Amino acid sequence: MRFSLTSPTSTDGVTEQSFTLGEITGVLFTPEGATGPRPLILMGHGGGQHKKAPGVLAGAQRFAAEGGFAVAAVDAPNHGDRPKSERFIQYAGGMRTRIAAGEDPAELVAGMHDLLAGQAVAEWQAVVTAVQELDHVGAGPVGYWGVSMGCGLGMPLLAAEPRIRAAVLGLLGVHGLAETAAQVTVPVRFLVQWDDTRVPREQALALFDALGSTEKTLHANPGDHGGIPAFETGDALRFFARHLA
Repeated sequence: MRFSLTSPTSTDGVTEQSFTLGEITGVLFTPEGATGPRPLILMGHGGGQHKKAPGVLAGAQRFAAEGGFAVAAVDAPNHGDRPKSERFIQYAGGMRTRIAAGEDPAELVAGMHDLLAGQAVAEWQAVVTAVQELDHVGAGPVGYWGVSMGCGLGMPLLAAEPRIRAAVLGLLGVHGLAETAAQVTVPVRFLVQWDDTRVPREQALALFDALGSTEKTLHANPGDHGGIPAFETGDALRFFARHLA
């Protein structure tokens, strides 16, 4: 696959470059003026979002500016600037009807993630390989940050990709992920919103319990699904600095 980077633009100490790798659309953030190798953090977005969703953008800018990391975010399959397949459109369009008919929303979401995961894992692995060939990124340690759908697609990536050494995950339940979670052994910081109306608390706690990591920390905060406190980004920055430095 051909890897192509746009000309860089810099703001507030962070350089941003859009890229394509085959049909994958992404963006790379690095400290302004960066030279030489550095750890790389991958950031996965939530369902219906894209590579520059507010939560992803805020985290990427802090990780690059304050931590000195390179950060790569991509549009998941069928999201952002990428075309939607007929199969995805049919599944997504039928979810509301199936939920209204009494089907378990958590199982339907798990089915959606399963539909995307095989392609997403291979794409993330290709992105890591391509980005690490850049002189100002290099073949250093890799971390992963992803909540909600970013967690659902990140779990199989963590199970399959030995270059990833630490991860921040969360806002997702155990449906369809118990066996995959057991294969995740890197240090994990797991985020739970205690009043999440999309992910029942007991399902989120069960996913945390299923993780095979010997070092895993549960961070629970009050509020609904999208209400992760801003200070969690700073905590994630320190977590990655500890494990990827």
